[in-house]
Amino acid sequence: MTETAPKHDPAELTRYIESRYHARHREQLPALADMAERVESVHFGDDDVPDGLSSVLHRMIGEMEVHMKKEELILFPAIRKGGVPGIENPIAMMRADHDDHATGIAEIRRLTNDLTLPQGACGTWTALYAGLEEFVADLESHIELENQVLFPQFEQE
Repeated sequence: MTETAPKHDPAELTRYIESRYHARHREQLPALADMAERVESVHFGDDDVPDGLSSVLHRMIGEMEVHMKKEELILFPAIRKGGVPGIENPIAMMRADHDDHATGIAEIRRLTNDLTLPQGACGTWTALYAGLEEFVADLESHIELENQVLFPQFEQE
């Protein structure tokens, strides 16, 4: 979890998540998908090319946009009101989405040999893996913050 994240106030936490993580993911993913397409095209047939990575990233763009919109339009407004009856249902859906995002991260790691650059990788390939490393770290922190800090405040024990 990032040091600057509000620790307890759920309304502040939702605003922090939107400004820190949602905005960043929307910035990161399209650029990463574009770079992945270039690397896959230019280096087609190379042993270490992350073939299929751009498809995984494009799929994640769609899935994450739907997920973030559900949070921004449904779940986070309910949290800012202090919770509403039945809030555990959208939280359960968000947790399931998080599991899907973790599967996407695992696929990224598999296709990139755990983000290990091949010898002599070009600048785009190098920038792609650096960007993926940052994206994965951001997404994992985002998921942890919601699953471990925000959501438990609204779930029945």
